[in-house]
Amino acid sequence: MNIPLSFEFFPPKTPEGAAKLALTRQALYAHRPEFCSVTFGAGGSTQDGTFSTVKAIQDEGVSAACHFSCVGATKATVREQLAALQAMGVKRLVALRGDLPSGYGMGGEFHYASDLVAFIRAETGDAFHLEVAAYPEIHPQAKSADADLQAFVTKVRAGANSAITQYFFNADAYLRFVDDAQRLGVDVPVVPGIMPITSSTQLMRFSDACGAEIPRWIRLRLQGYGDDSASIKAFGLDVITALCEQLVRAGVPGIHFYTMNQAAATSEIIRRLTPA
Repeated sequence: MNIPLSFEFFPPKTPEGAAKLALTRQALYAHRPEFCSVTFGAGGSTQDGTFSTVKAIQDEGVSAACHFSCVGATKATVREQLAALQAMGVKRLVALRGDLPSGYGMGGEFHYASDLVAFIRAETGDAFHLEVAAYPEIHPQAKSADADLQAFVTKVRAGANSAITQYFFNADAYLRFVDDAQRLGVDVPVVPGIMPITSSTQLMRFSDACGAEIPRWIRLRLQGYGDDSASIKAFGLDVITALCEQLVRAGVPGIHFYTMNQAAATSEIIRRLTPA
């Protein structure tokens, strides 16, 4: 497939999880990703696991993008973490506000991702390629669609190089978002984030939490399969492959897969998208 690909992983919590993720990475490296990103827990709760996973990816000869959340952070801690990542050879960051831990107010020295982007640029110049998040179906905490779009524009103007979207199942939502952003002068690549469908309950839970819309027809088909995991996976492959085909035809600048630390579904979708 001649479109840039990237994969997201989350830091494993156990030695068994780490061993399993190492095998997943090796399987996905066969698709020659532009980079692999690693998530960061709320308030930096997984920082050690994030950094060690980032280091493992770098050591395997693949570019790693470290998620970087600023909730509760101070300029001193961010400075320290940036230095550690530079020492590892990391060249790409995904700059996020991050989820507010339960019961947490707007503490710390950074209130928005745009504050973090501006600070990283001021501190490190062009040392990092900075990715930011985009929400084609509107951030669940945004006051309005327009406010959400303006927040995205502010992040780009603060110094972001490109963006990765929250996952979605409606290509029109993504295409409209990109058109609206371009109309406001945003010219950075906005890469669609894609979530393979492998489990009905997991997908419903994630989507309800992050505000991603599951179209009614998809939701009803998944519910109709009940506990038939083979049918859910087969249906998911068809739906997500068709979505990716639509996006590729529209000329997207890349595809970013939320792998959930699994290789099979992502690899099969890429295989289906690759001309024989």
